[in-house]
Amino acid sequence: MSDQKQHLSQYKGWLYKWTNYLKGYQKRWFVLQNGLLSYYRTQAEMAHTCRGTINLATAFIYTEDSCSIIISNSGTQTFHLKATSEIERQKWVTALELAKADAIKMQDPDSDEEESPDKNEIQNTLMTLSAKLEDINTCNDLIGKNGSGLQRVLSDLEQMDNSAESSSRLKVVNERATMFRIATNAMINACAEFMELAQTQGKRWQKLLQYEHEQRMKLEEMVEQLAKDQIHLETQARRSIHNVRWENPGSNSSEEEDFSDALDYLAEEMIMKIPHSSEKTKHRRNPSDTSLGNQMIPDERASSGSDWEEGDGISTEVRVYSHVSTKSDSPRREKEGVSTSKSEHRRATSQDKLRHTKSVSSETSIPSSGSTPSDLSMVPQKRRRKTIPEKPNISLNLWSVMKNAIGKELSKIPMPVNFNEPLSMLQRLAEDFEYHECLDRAATCESSTEQMAHVAAFTISAYSTTSGSRTTKPFNPLLGETYEFDRLQDQGWRYLSEQVCHHPPTCSSYTEGREWTLWQEFTTATKFRGAYLQIIPMGIAHLTFKKSGNHYTWRKVTSTVHNIIVGRLWVDNHGEMDITNHKTLDKCHLKYAAYSYFSRDTPRKVTGVVTDSKGIASWVLTGTWDNQMEGARVIKIEESNKGKPVFETGPHRIIWKRKAPPLNSEKMYHFTQLAIELNEQEDGVACTDSRLRPDLRLMEGGKWDEANKSKVQLEEKQRATRRRREAEQEAALKKGEEYIGWKPVWFTKQIDPQTGSSIHMFNNKYWECKKSGDWSACPDIYL
Repeated sequence: MSDQKQHLSQYKGWLYKWTNYLKGYQKRWFVLQNGLLSYYRTQAEMAHTCRGTINLATAFIYTEDSCSIIISNSGTQTFHLKATSEIERQKWVTALELAKADAIKMQDPDSDEEESPDKNEIQNTLMTLSAKLEDINTCNDLIGKNGSGLQRVLSDLEQMDNSAESSSRLKVVNERATMFRIATNAMINACAEFMELAQTQGKRWQKLLQYEHEQRMKLEEMVEQLAKDQIHLETQARRSIHNVRWENPGSNSSEEEDFSDALDYLAEEMIMKIPHSSEKTKHRRNPSDTSLGNQMIPDERASSGSDWEEGDGISTEVRVYSHVSTKSDSPRREKEGVSTSKSEHRRATSQDKLRHTKSVSSETSIPSSGSTPSDLSMVPQKRRRKTIPEKPNISLNLWSVMKNAIGKELSKIPMPVNFNEPLSMLQRLAEDFEYHECLDRAATCESSTEQMAHVAAFTISAYSTTSGSRTTKPFNPLLGETYEFDRLQDQGWRYLSEQVCHHPPTCSSYTEGREWTLWQEFTTATKFRGAYLQIIPMGIAHLTFKKSGNHYTWRKVTSTVHNIIVGRLWVDNHGEMDITNHKTLDKCHLKYAAYSYFSRDTPRKVTGVVTDSKGIASWVLTGTWDNQMEGARVIKIEESNKGKPVFETGPHRIIWKRKAPPLNSEKMYHFTQLAIELNEQEDGVACTDSRLRPDLRLMEGGKWDEANKSKVQLEEKQRATRRRREAEQEAALKKGEEYIGWKPVWFTKQIDPQTGSSIHMFNNKYWECKKSGDWSACPDIYL
């Protein structure tokens, strides 16, 4: 058996090791021997060159998925490895664990194999240590007394002149010195014995402490598992009673009705925070101590204790009890999406239903307006592409980037397209409407608070494209670059955006659906913190519904890109968002929880509460920004004995769910289906459209070298155009003439009546120019 363990603790084979974010995983030869894991590029290198070694004695070994292995040595070294299969990974994990155990034994050969400590031995050791401490204290007292006596005798000896008396006093001094030496030696011996005993028992105590800690952790896990099992059993029991009652209705006596009401729903509990209501319109943002122009930039990731943009807001903690729907609910209620239980349905009105209306079909007639042609419904629908060329496996030579950057300003360093995806930022913003159905459902709602719940789900769905492995950045738009995406026929909306400013980079967009209109000005501030990069959106989004006239505004939360220098890139969205209905003064407060390794909360969790104009909670929202959101109507509000509100809600219903990615999306930059369609060629678009951008077009086709050259040429042309405008402005100032600089073509700068800040608004000319084919107003920005 020992020979078998020794054999398993020594292992060799090929694994894929994460190198950096440029080259990704590379194949390496790994050797496990004597508690050390070493790797080489090839087997031939074993004779002369070791690329790295990690000591397993102090390492942590854990797995993430079916093929990955992560080995971390107290933060100093970390190996991210991948095996070719789950079976191969399990063989490596077994060998690593055995090698780690052997390495620990080699470091501590005198360690005890007993897991259960002897309590009598502990008590005896403590009693012995107490006795040794008492001996030390006794010796200390003797040293103090003998030292004082010796000092007094020496003082008397110095004052004496008679030699006869001096000789007698010298005898006393010798006696006192002898006693002091004896007490000192006793003190030294007692201290030495104490130290020897402490050092002898040190390892034993350390092991006992570790044992107690492990036992406590096991006990906590057992208690937690018991609690989960209890909840599960209670849930199953209630569902069984519910099923029996549903199959056997029984009599209609009042007692049975009361019993039915009491057991007709299951309850889940959660804690949320909502802001106090205020008369002023506010948008939450993170703490800030720096500024960009006249806008404040958040400084830290944490959003707790964040300030209001106008005035101060104080959050209130509430406890929420939600009804859990059961499989035995009637088919009629499942079809209608009823959001209350049986007993609540008798007390509630028909407005308590969470509407799951299907999105407006393509056959619905388009409302007549100045910017919407009435004959579009007769145009045959276009067949959209399902795939794009696969991403080539091209490694980036970092030195080729660095040598081109020598002697240049940071803003003028051309970054290769290897860091990008074949989309412009204008196109990436159009992905916010991947789940436009949320707005279509919101447009059919009669209740403003229910409409707010669907609007909140739409704002959350925009972050689903940042989950997973999609960490590449879109192309920075050129000044004057535009992008249109007309989906009126098949989805009922169309989108237009334009890069309206270059410093700071700002783009404005305008999207109109059949029953809603959304516009926003998007600009960001970035902060590089070494290990991560923060992206803080600064613009405000506006949404109006044609039927109700409700006007909503919100500001996006902060996005953080982690592992910029070393490791696998991943994105987290966190902060607090407030959505305001300026017509009814309804509000929705959303909290995006920041990811933490030490938190037991669900990763990427989002919670929210919808309140009416009086600050009374109407809806509770829970879920994650990368999967789905659920909503539940608040049916009862009580106050606990601690003075905190307690919400009782109906069962949760899904109001947004992420769509499954297309087949082989990992080979297509992890694009969604809408992202695949964004850069598809269109006829009749403006000459400044992102689809016509040459570097982006070349990158999508897999010609990355040509794309890099084209990207440099475009940037040089943009800089030359800016220098020409600066020269014209300087010449006009010398002549005393007014210089009219560059202005956006399709958006006009004006004051936003809702927020009081400047914003670029759509001038309603683009679609008319497209209909006539007149693009003479567009600047020449491409090659």
